[in-house]
Amino acid sequence: MKKLIALALACIMVLSLAACGGSKKEEQPADTSTPSAPTTEAPAEPTKLTLILRGGTYADVIKECLPAFEAEHNVTCEVLDLAEDDLHSKIALDAMNKEGAYDLCMVDGSWMAEFTANGVLANLSEMGYNFDDDIIPATTAISYYDGDIYLAPYYGNVTVLLYNKENVAAAGFDGSSIATLDDMMTICKAAKAAGKNGFIYRGDSQNNLVVDFLPILLSFGGWVIDENNKPTVDSDEFKAAMNFYMELIATGDAEKKDDLIASCDTGSGTMGIGWPGWYKPTADSTADYCAITGVAHDGDKAYNANVYGVWTIGIPANATHKDLSLELLEYLMDKDVQHGTIASGGVPCRYSSLQDPAVLAEYPQYDVVCKALEGGMYRPVIEEWTEFYTILGTELDNIVNGVKTVDAGLADAQSQLEMLMS
Repeated sequence: MKKLIALALACIMVLSLAACGGSKKEEQPADTSTPSAPTTEAPAEPTKLTLILRGGTYADVIKECLPAFEAEHNVTCEVLDLAEDDLHSKIALDAMNKEGAYDLCMVDGSWMAEFTANGVLANLSEMGYNFDDDIIPATTAISYYDGDIYLAPYYGNVTVLLYNKENVAAAGFDGSSIATLDDMMTICKAAKAAGKNGFIYRGDSQNNLVVDFLPILLSFGGWVIDENNKPTVDSDEFKAAMNFYMELIATGDAEKKDDLIASCDTGSGTMGIGWPGWYKPTADSTADYCAITGVAHDGDKAYNANVYGVWTIGIPANATHKDLSLELLEYLMDKDVQHGTIASGGVPCRYSSLQDPAVLAEYPQYDVVCKALEGGMYRPVIEEWTEFYTILGTELDNIVNGVKTVDAGLADAQSQLEMLMS
């Protein structure tokens, strides 16, 4: 009987397992581990770009544009902003000898011949960059080498006449009525007679001595070289301009840039050669600037006396992040981005900025700047320009300080420059 009961129970168990779909599975121990978090990739480290720029407003307006680009492209930008001479020497040395030292550089137009001859700059045309028709065409003249673009005109620096409104008005003039160099002389002599300084010039470097004199030289129909790059310093036009300049600066004093600006602003000085990046006049400011007409005496021919100091931007040939560098250059040259820098002192080489009615309503002087940029004169595009202005500036310093006469100083400069250019 017991055997029959055991057999019956075994049959019931088999039938139960079959009903559940098969044999009994081996029990697994319970999982007591902590569930792992979903895997996510760590954010990529930002790429570092190094920019070497001209210090002052020129670099400041670029720096204010960088945060938006950094956020969009996951980069960080380190900016070196240097004085002009330091900027030139570091680019010339490091961009040739230190691989990837800089990803974007700011270049004065007068360095173009030197930099292209030494392979410092990347060919932007080969990288796919082109100018749009909003950029003032004359400002791009310095950008080309053998038909290709190597630089983009970023900051529209061009010489202007910075003046104190009250001192000019006291002599019977305003900015729109300063028509000749003789008018400038009349105003400055009147200021000196009233116990103030007349014409302020920069005598703190050979470069500044030369640059401040160039608009006067151009107004007399002179220049420093001819079409064959032969020096033209010991010429009748140069001598006439230098003799006039000596009389003009005798009404004032030599000052550094910041002191020149301050003297015109306060009225202790009357006028001097300036640049738009130095001073942002408004309707209520005590100083303003106007264009130099290029006319020496009433009835004389009007010459182009606007000297470019356009600051361009380019990419070093040995930059290590060329794709990002090009994106940055295109971003900084964008017309809307450039328009946004005007309130901070930006001077784009663009019609959309300089002819914008809203801009001109607040900053009417940009109409002067636009006209000057349309017909400006670049300093000589020669590899020897740094040595050239050093020689010429040294001799101008000798003349200004009475070490040599005008004739002797210019004759000595001519002979040295001929030797340099030979």
